Amino acid sequence: MAHVFVSRQLPGSALDRLRAAHDTTVWPEQLPPTPAQLREHAAGADGLLTLLTDHIDAELISAAPKLKVIANYAVGYDNIDVDAATARSIAVGNTPDALTEATADLAFALLMASGRRIVEAAGAVRTGAWKTWEPGGFLGADIYGATIGIIGLGRIGQAVARRAAGFGMEVLTTETRDAHNLEHLLRRSDFVSLHLPLTSGTHHLINADALALMKPTAILINTSRGAVVDQVALAQALSTGQIAGAALDVTDPEPLPLEDPLLQAPNLLVVPHIGSATWTARERMAEISVDNILAGLDGRPLPYQVSAQAGF
Repeated sequence: MAHVFVSRQLPGSALDRLRAAHDTTVWPEQLPPTPAQLREHAAGADGLLTLLTDHIDAELISAAPKLKVIANYAVGYDNIDVDAATARSIAVGNTPDALTEATADLAFALLMASGRRIVEAAGAVRTGAWKTWEPGGFLGADIYGATIGIIGLGRIGQAVARRAAGFGMEVLTTETRDAHNLEHLLRRSDFVSLHLPLTSGTHHLINADALALMKPTAILINTSRGAVVDQVALAQALSTGQIAGAALDVTDPEPLPLEDPLLQAPNLLVVPHIGSATWTARERMAEISVDNILAGLDGRPLPYQVSAQAGF
């Protein structure tokens, strides 16, 4: 019987299957283990079931001599040094497919909420700022028939494109390797939605130069990883009216400190990384993570093994 450390309690009953097969320790706190606590638990583990909040670096991997498999409870795996794991023949798995539709729903919800100023309007009701119906009150952007630019055409990007088609939107798509197409997309789009893994090539892809290409009426949506966007440049673009707004499910870091200048920027909607936050998606993610752990400990190929070339 192997020993598995799970870095947080998970929704659903998937961990019962893991406990039935192997000695399993689940971190009991709401906040994740500190790096030192994570290293301590990993040192004697044969398997790790980790979250995106856990940094599994080369130092931790080298200090875990028994480790055979890491299952990340996420589709992204930028928190794991995959090269260091591969060098030790440690299998690394993730949870694609399980959260595709939920995250695409959230991306489109952010698009609609920011475009139609939903949060601002709802707040006016509760504060008493809503005095009467008025012709110029809370005017927002058209969504039906608008142009959406989708950067990153993996599973989630394609799912957002399907939703956009239902709203009669013109859909522009690109991968980051095509610089000309990316520039065209940024110039043309009314909404720009990001669906990229975080890599050295996508870090701060949306920087001051990229934001300068966007329409002054455009809105940026990010449900991928916070560091894909240069947040200093974004705060400046929002403050000067260079773009009309932004809606973020992800930030760098998470959570943002309350004193972070980005939170002072106008026309900004930030939610706490809830792209996959449905019962169905989160329970399915747990099932896949357990499947990955069980396969790795049995010496079988992981059902969902990571690929450096895979997108979201």
